[in-house]
Amino acid sequence: MRYFVSLLSVIVLSVAAFAQSTPFKQDSVVFFDATRNRAIPVELYVPSKEKKAKVVIVSHGYGFNKGGDNRAYSYLTEALAASGYLVASIQHELPTDDLLPLTGVPQVVRRPNWERGATNILFVISELKKRLPQADYRHVTLIGHSNGGDMSMLFAHQHPTLISKVISLDNRRMPFPRTRHPQIYSLRSSDQPADDGVLPTLEEQAAFGITVVKLPNTIHNNMDDSANESQRKEIIAYVLSFLKE
Repeated sequence: MRYFVSLLSVIVLSVAAFAQSTPFKQDSVVFFDATRNRAIPVELYVPSKEKKAKVVIVSHGYGFNKGGDNRAYSYLTEALAASGYLVASIQHELPTDDLLPLTGVPQVVRRPNWERGATNILFVISELKKRLPQADYRHVTLIGHSNGGDMSMLFAHQHPTLISKVISLDNRRMPFPRTRHPQIYSLRSSDQPADDGVLPTLEEQAAFGITVVKLPNTIHNNMDDSANESQRKEIIAYVLSFLKE
């Protein structure tokens, strides 16, 4: 019996030590927006020790509605959660959704997709406030890659007072807000240019405090988990520096 008690003590202490050493809890949840009869899968990363964690909402690039795209940026979401941020990575497209139009004027034919994405972001922020009220919702940052960056920029146009920062990972279609709030940052690929009028001019960047950084060794499609170790470290370093400004 004495041996059993000692062994049990060791196990309890080991579990407690593991829990303390784990910087965040990761969970796959599904929020349901009854007004649209729509399920919104979310990969949620909750830091273990940060009671007033700042919030980061991640929106993925287009993945042809196959699902799981919100888990395709784990190198970044895990690094953010380990740094004390509450991270919600949204799955925007469902298998039953129409495919993203690949012909026509993108700003016209893709607008419904971006509108739906912006509404998803708004709903997720609202749900997080209910479920995790201890987080810091005065400092919400949107991070979006490609099509998810277009959604994030649209949200910044529509709801500028709800967020403090937007970080675009090479969105190419939705024009940046020319504004000081929210703060705008962007990491640009080496291979795919943005459409005319999307990026602010150098004069606009200076006037509004917008930061645009070109990554000479990273192509557009290598900003998710397909990035190599060097690319991952560079993107994480830039994103964390933007968040801490």
